[in-house]
Amino acid sequence: MSRTIVDIHVLQTVPPSNLNRDDTGTPKTAVYGGVRRSRVSSQAWKRATRTAFKDLLDPDELGVRTKKVAQLVGDTIRQLSPEMTDEESWELAKAVVEAGTGSKLVVPERKTKKDKDSDGQAEEAQPQAPESKYLMFLSAQQRHGLAELAVEGRSDITGFLRTKENKERARQIADTRHSVDIALFGRMVADGADINVDAAAQVAHALSVHAVENESDYYTAVDDENTEEETGAGMIGTVEFNSATLYRYAALDVDRLADNLGQGLDDNADPATPVRRAVEAFVRGFVSSLPTGKINTFAHHTPPDAIVVKLRQSRPVSFAGAFEEPTMAESGSGHVRQASERLAEQIADVEEAFGEQAVATWVVRAGRNTAKLATVGTPVTLDELVQGVGAAVTERLGGTR
Repeated sequence: MSRTIVDIHVLQTVPPSNLNRDDTGTPKTAVYGGVRRSRVSSQAWKRATRTAFKDLLDPDELGVRTKKVAQLVGDTIRQLSPEMTDEESWELAKAVVEAGTGSKLVVPERKTKKDKDSDGQAEEAQPQAPESKYLMFLSAQQRHGLAELAVEGRSDITGFLRTKENKERARQIADTRHSVDIALFGRMVADGADINVDAAAQVAHALSVHAVENESDYYTAVDDENTEEETGAGMIGTVEFNSATLYRYAALDVDRLADNLGQGLDDNADPATPVRRAVEAFVRGFVSSLPTGKINTFAHHTPPDAIVVKLRQSRPVSFAGAFEEPTMAESGSGHVRQASERLAEQIADVEEAFGEQAVATWVVRAGRNTAKLATVGTPVTLDELVQGVGAAVTERLGGTR
């Protein structure tokens, strides 16, 4: 059975930085090929990609992942029925969200305690919207649909949702009209597994192509109001960092993406249109985004050195094996040239040995050190890459280019 898979391979050098840190503030690492590597978790780059979507897609095409789902749905309910109070809208939102997702919403305990006024006297806590026990991912269309259902049954929401037909309507609303980010990255609902969404995109942990050692920067901050007699720093501390040439990889199952998205926002549109928009946003968002850990400290605003995108019809293929043996910095040379040569060789060897030839390959690169990669596919700019992948996917889905 022929499939449509988009593989994205990125070489990207970041200067001293701390893109993704653990609970102690140390840059994340992993052992690969017997040496310690710099690592940026897949979750960190998924988050960066989702953030990039805000500049690439319409808000109606995106979802929100939050515990404050009743507050969001309540806001929409009040837009539909402005005369309704906050508390009334929250109760209606709570009912339809619970019916649609199977999850229970409660007012967090920390928000039910009484506050104290300036005289130390206890005063009644302000009403608060109930929250889910875990982050809930709902699209804009799903939130709007649940709000409309709540307004329809507002006179007796409990009795309204007790009927099998209306409860099923709530369930259907929560399980259709998925946003682009839900369709790409999936959704898990602990109390309603039947409305889970299997992710269409897989993102690997980014690893340095070479060994790294974390370093520590000792810093001081001077108090601006100190006099000349007041010597010493107002604050001292340390921050850990490393620098690395990273190999980044992501795979996108276009067929699953199409299933997840369905018709999209427009019932009259070409079915391939929402898929193309999602694919183009993912390609551009993934390759252009950066995790923002300690970005004000290190300003690590570097674009990729090289991008290789392959359209496949069998299965995803990562070329991380090219760097199982770490690259070694030579005198007067960094790691990018070796990494580019290794990647080009690995692509040719793997595709020949295992018959994994791609349908199409595009290459975006900059600098003389990436010259070897010019031979593995069609040289393009980033804009041409995004448009080319979108057009190729549309053609394979039988849509209008």
